[in-house]
Amino acid sequence: MNSLPSIALSGVNAAKLRLDAAGNNIANSQTPGYRRQRVLQAEQSDGGVMTSMARSVEPDQNLAQDIVDQISASYMIKADLRVVQTQDEMLGALLDVKA
Repeated sequence: MNSLPSIALSGVNAAKLRLDAAGNNIANSQTPGYRRQRVLQAEQSDGGVMTSMARSVEPDQNLAQDIVDQISASYMIKADLRVVQTQDEMLGALLDVKA
């Protein structure tokens, strides 16, 4: 998966999963016994990121952290999409030079 768009899109998918988990945590924060969802991320040797979901061991509420997670995940999505856009622009410029 070492192509630039593939690496950026794996980052978008990871950030989307973080957004989903934080939203789920916020929505269920008042549910008795609810255990928060966490997203675990690990780098892949050929580029990109691998994600998985986990639950907290004990019930807890950390709405501030969930809000921060949502904001940072939205910035990560914007940055990764900008990488894809820049790669597309560079490819277009290269084709213009060669044509």
